[in-house]
Amino acid sequence: MTAGTAAAAEPRTMDERQLDPAVALAALDDASPREPHRQFALKHEDCFVVADAHGDIRGMGDGLFINDTRVLSLFRLKVAGHQPSLLGASLSQDNILFTANLSNRGHAADGVPHGVIHIERSRFLWHERLYERVTVTNYWGRSLTVPLRFEFAADFRDMFEVRGSTRSRRGVSRDAEAAGHSVRFRYEGLDGLVRESAIAFSDAPVALTYESADFAFEVAPRARRSVFVEIGAEPADPSRQRFRAAAARARYAMRSKRRLGATVQSSGRVFNDWLVRARSDIALLTTDLETGPYPYAGIPWFSTAFGRDGVISALQMLWLDPSLARGVLTFLARHQATETAPFSDSEPGKIMHETRKGEMAALRELPFGRYYGGVDTTPLYIYLATAYAQRMGDTEFVDALWPSLLAATAWIEAVAARSPDGFVTYQRAAGTGLSNQGWKDSHDSVFHADGRIPAGPIALVEVQGYVFAALKGMAELARQRGEEELAEGWSERAETLRASVEARFWMEDAGYYCIAIDGNGDQCAVRASNAGHLLFVGLPGPERAARVAEQLLSGHFYNGWGIRTLADDEMPFNPMSYHNGSIWPHDTAICGAGLARYGGRDAVVRLTSSMFEAAVQFQMRLPELFCGFVRSPGEAPVAYPVACLPQAWSAGAPFMMLQACLGLRVDGWAGEIIVDRPRLPIGIDSLTVRRLSVGQVTADVHFRRVGDRVACYLDRQHEGLVPLIVRS
Repeated sequence: MTAGTAAAAEPRTMDERQLDPAVALAALDDASPREPHRQFALKHEDCFVVADAHGDIRGMGDGLFINDTRVLSLFRLKVAGHQPSLLGASLSQDNILFTANLSNRGHAADGVPHGVIHIERSRFLWHERLYERVTVTNYWGRSLTVPLRFEFAADFRDMFEVRGSTRSRRGVSRDAEAAGHSVRFRYEGLDGLVRESAIAFSDAPVALTYESADFAFEVAPRARRSVFVEIGAEPADPSRQRFRAAAARARYAMRSKRRLGATVQSSGRVFNDWLVRARSDIALLTTDLETGPYPYAGIPWFSTAFGRDGVISALQMLWLDPSLARGVLTFLARHQATETAPFSDSEPGKIMHETRKGEMAALRELPFGRYYGGVDTTPLYIYLATAYAQRMGDTEFVDALWPSLLAATAWIEAVAARSPDGFVTYQRAAGTGLSNQGWKDSHDSVFHADGRIPAGPIALVEVQGYVFAALKGMAELARQRGEEELAEGWSERAETLRASVEARFWMEDAGYYCIAIDGNGDQCAVRASNAGHLLFVGLPGPERAARVAEQLLSGHFYNGWGIRTLADDEMPFNPMSYHNGSIWPHDTAICGAGLARYGGRDAVVRLTSSMFEAAVQFQMRLPELFCGFVRSPGEAPVAYPVACLPQAWSAGAPFMMLQACLGLRVDGWAGEIIVDRPRLPIGIDSLTVRRLSVGQVTADVHFRRVGDRVACYLDRQHEGLVPLIVRS
């Protein structure tokens, strides 16, 4: 300028979900943006963008993605040939608008001092199109010519390539075409699809090539200039009017999502900020499918419909927003397996684990186009359906879902019949599938006490708990339908399973449940957080539940921020690992809800406080996971370098923990709100749940601290309309 004029990737094989820690840590240099807590993601439907705090896409694990294909792999802004200085970056509270505030770097060659030019980059997504505005403001005392350069590229890599998979061959990338105000990229895939990407500018560049666009803005003192950019499948004619109109539509759509269901407001301003951010993240990740709303798992690696993640996210939000559960159940029922196929790990009645839309999935280079290799998804699906029915009393929806529920239950019973103990087990049907198929699905997440990998088929402890809950729920639904014989059969099978779990998984010397039973019938005698999920479904008796709770709250599991996935005195414990010592907020929340089920509400208050304090350190966003190091005074939790952020079941975790504190549930069959021994989070003196639906009416439920007790009451306008049962 002159005066006066990742990728850090998931592993290279598809055998595990987590990223190689060595690759991840090596990626944390200036060339890679894979520090999730320093990245910024936007999403709309099946399109998302991940960039660094400057707003730059640098070609590692970031980019603009549409339907599992990266359509923009490089997008950098330079001022006078240099990356500008970062002043700050943020997302709007509704997750619509990303803004980076930048300034120029001073260089003796042009005589312009450092920090006299302000550059603001603002962007959002709307209908598979990225809109960006770059505004340059001159705070120097004389006119300037400000040289801007945009550098860009589109590699059309499949998501799994970005994650680290290699391919023997790819389609054809045609030469980019640069003309006028725009540049077009084109890729002809092996699947027969032509994928295109176009970058268009509101102003004509002074120089335009297939890899960069140069501008020279004359800016008077205290004046500003803006250039508008749009990136989509087809070139557009960017302008201020188009930017504002699309932004208004995007904000309105997001506002509509965030208003669904009940809301929570407390006396704690910062605590409210946490809840608002979490609710906004749920809204951001929720995609409006033909079957209804569905919370995609997380950005960037899992921005698609996952069965397990969708079910758990819906369970977390069920008390506030049942529409999520309805959307998840409808989608999963529609895509329920009807045939046996080893490549996709499908069997009739089984519920989908994952679906993908990219080129590699279409060509069956990997099985994830529609993949069923999740052993827990089917019982969790049934459990969600029964919980939704209990929450809403919606007999019509249950009737419509009933054939699917019967098919899912039949699959569970068929698999259990193969096990001498009647357990639901897994063993991948093809070498391309996942070797471990519970929620801890990395290759090394299930093991014996000496570190040996167990032989299959494997029975996970928490999966048996989910099956127990599914059978109990089906029995209750059958009774509601007047089918007593079915109800009795499922109730008996649930109690038989409970006895088998108590007999086979309990380790008396350890006072805990083992993580799994291997294919030889031997215990994987390891203490992991999985056992906390048994408390969540209410399988253990009170004595054993108390012993499990004591350990979960001990220093071996609880590190001051949350509950570790593995006790720190187990041999493979590693606080930097994906599943063997890290902290997953959703896992802590499920364990916390389990503790509350057995009367441990004070413990849940403690866990909620810890997770809130962790969220504060992560700019109010709980990541997919973080490291399990012991909390030290004055230190922040240690980030896991390649975690998804945002992640749906991490965003839902605060609401599951808050429900566990309040002891609140809605009985849709009886039309009642039940509050059992409520507690408020630490530092919160009052809290209101507004517009809580009970049948055809809504109510505002208030909680207030009175001495060492918590009072609960309805607004006067709702008294008599909704029965409120408070147990103290």
